[in-house]
Amino acid sequence: MLLVTPGLIYCLPVFPDVLSLAEENVRAGAARLDCVRASEQCLREQACSSKYRTMRQCVAGGKESNFSMVAGLEAKDECRSAMDALKQSPLYNCRCKRGMKKEKNCLRIYWGIYQTLQGNDFLEDSPYEPVNSRLSDIFRLAPIIGEPAVARENNCLNAAKACNLNDTCKKYRSAYISPCTSRVSTAEVCNKRKCHKALRQFFDKVPPKHSYGMLFCSCPLSDQTACSERRRQTIVPVCSYEEKQKPNCLELQASCKTNYICRSRLADFFVNCQPEPRSPSGCLKENYADCLLAYSGLIGTVMTANYLRSPKISVSPYCDCSNSVFHREHLPPSRKSMDTHLHTHLC
Repeated sequence: MLLVTPGLIYCLPVFPDVLSLAEENVRAGAARLDCVRASEQCLREQACSSKYRTMRQCVAGGKESNFSMVAGLEAKDECRSAMDALKQSPLYNCRCKRGMKKEKNCLRIYWGIYQTLQGNDFLEDSPYEPVNSRLSDIFRLAPIIGEPAVARENNCLNAAKACNLNDTCKKYRSAYISPCTSRVSTAEVCNKRKCHKALRQFFDKVPPKHSYGMLFCSCPLSDQTACSERRRQTIVPVCSYEEKQKPNCLELQASCKTNYICRSRLADFFVNCQPEPRSPSGCLKENYADCLLAYSGLIGTVMTANYLRSPKISVSPYCDCSNSVFHREHLPPSRKSMDTHLHTHLC
């Protein structure tokens, strides 16, 4: 059983029906454009382009300050009209693909549209399209769920050997091992920014049977300690994960939200990993495979969660909730539900 602590809640166990449900969700969203293409399409159409530019002026100018002050209510009406019109365009329903060539630009467009049209900056929707090409691989290559009874050999060692025999896996693994293990100075154990970027590329570019094979490998009863430590070291925790002092989880999350990649990966995790104890899979949306994929997406961000130093299957972000002041009773009604949701996941 996989537990995520402290408070970063994961969904378990897995059931076969989850895969078919996840694939149905993929087919349902097949008609969506990615936000880069949707933006390009909109800019080619005069009416959409005009409304899009108006909306961006409204956002950049605090809704209407880019317009003449004399215009007053007319300017506000023009902003509202532009936003209503864009709800009928492909931009309103656009999404991005994890690891795509222009991912950051796509996410910038998505959040610009989402925050304007939804009127908030919460993490209630994922900017990513579901990815069905990896779903079956995740199920097949996550024997960690059944450990230790199923594991008869050191699958983590086998996965590492298999990676070295695959050119793509070996290339991207070497690409993150170098910046994640090279000391920058006496004060810095590594270049964390380069390490994170290289780790994200590893999980985005390497074939799932190799990347997930290393991340979700199972350990035999005869070799729990060394094997589980090998699994933990997959993402080079000293550089990608650990700090001299544990940061506050909510402050870490606030930092994450200032970065398009991290913000999006965290939103994807919130959407796909909402727990529900009464659900057969442990997930509110019965999307266990999507949750595993979302968890792997956090690796290489400031919200990286890693296996704890224990043979048990437990993972946690490197943060805690010390010095947190959480006065929910003083929050405005519009903030209560979402802040409670964030607090449930992180603290």
